[in-house]
Amino acid sequence: MPRPQRRRCIRTIPGTCLFGPLGTPSGEHSEVTLSLDEYEALRLADYEGLYQEAAALRMGVSRQTFGRILEGAHKKVAEALVYGKILRLEGGNTILTKEEKRAMKIAVPTRDGRVDSHFGHCETYTLFTVEEGKITSEETFTAPTGCGCKSGVAADLARQGVGLLIAGGIGSGAMGVLNSFGIQVINGASGPVSEVVSAYLAGNLSTAGTTCEHHHHHGEGAHRCGS
Repeated sequence: MPRPQRRRCIRTIPGTCLFGPLGTPSGEHSEVTLSLDEYEALRLADYEGLYQEAAALRMGVSRQTFGRILEGAHKKVAEALVYGKILRLEGGNTILTKEEKRAMKIAVPTRDGRVDSHFGHCETYTLFTVEEGKITSEETFTAPTGCGCKSGVAADLARQGVGLLIAGGIGSGAMGVLNSFGIQVINGASGPVSEVVSAYLAGNLSTAGTTCEHHHHHGEGAHRCGS
């Protein structure tokens, strides 16, 4: 027997569920049905701009499954546009999930207990779980080998449930990758990691608004982290 299909998590129901060519009666056009999981895939990948792996995590499916859902959605929208068909949004094996209040996870690139001044060369990431504005747990995640913007760490942190990264110095490329996995970034922090997170929770920490393009790190010379 075929394995039952896992229900796909969606966060929104479209406000308008019927689209079609103007100026002609609807009865003159055939229809294309876009399922609600296909709509959600379009929203996450094309509107929010998430990488497929991050979007798949949101929907509770594998990256391969998400890719198939998105490909099918693109084809249906294209068919409606090319042939002037009505696009109807309905159906699909989905479950509506709310953005419920849940524990927040904050990652901090760490070296010797302090915020590492360079995201791409940190030894570890300290992961803080925050509930109701208070730190409830702290754990260490070993940084992968290589520059942060190319190491795949964004996907690893997303799988850990991280939604915010507090960094010392970080390049625009790395910041873009993290954002594409649904991880917000605060840049320009310094000091002991626990104190920095506490400052953020107290509303006393804001991003520097700039990214590092050249940075001298532990005698290694200039490193360009903006790409």
